[in-house]
Amino acid sequence: MDAPIGRLIQTAAAGDRAAADQLFAALYRELHSIAERELHRGGAELTLGTTTLLHDAYLNIAGREGVQFASRPQFLAYAARAMRGLMIDYARRRRTKKRGVEFHITSSGVDSAAADGVRSDELEQLGTALDTLAGADAGLAQLVDLHFFCGFSFGEVAELRGVSERTVQRDWRKARLLLHRTLQEP
Repeated sequence: MDAPIGRLIQTAAAGDRAAADQLFAALYRELHSIAERELHRGGAELTLGTTTLLHDAYLNIAGREGVQFASRPQFLAYAARAMRGLMIDYARRRRTKKRGVEFHITSSGVDSAAADGVRSDELEQLGTALDTLAGADAGLAQLVDLHFFCGFSFGEVAELRGVSERTVQRDWRKARLLLHRTLQEP
């Protein structure tokens, strides 16, 4: 782990608000990429902007007490989970609105015909499935966050966990199977 980032994580975990702000600034580019990727996956139904999502996630993380991060990937995985939760909440709010004018926060810059996008109800189901997976096996849920949401390669995840890449690939297949089963349940 990068030494300055490691020190910022430790200082922020000890409750230093200034260190938390510096950590956010140091990882802003990576966090922005995660937010952009997540919104792109969300498809045209999510009109939430990348910067708005990123800043809301920061406020969500900064407002929590007792949250500690042992490493940069753990912080990024936590931020990805916070963004996912915010997107699910946003999709739920949009779905529950009655007829009338919808309020759009910002333009997402995502092509409205995003073929690989996920509908808001599918996003909500995925969030619930990931929460279920975290209850059954927190390590598998963290793997999904690191690989799928944060974009880490299997090799990077293996290095972070101190295991072989093959072990990570087996865990990935197991996580996908469990998520698939959870999503297929009525």
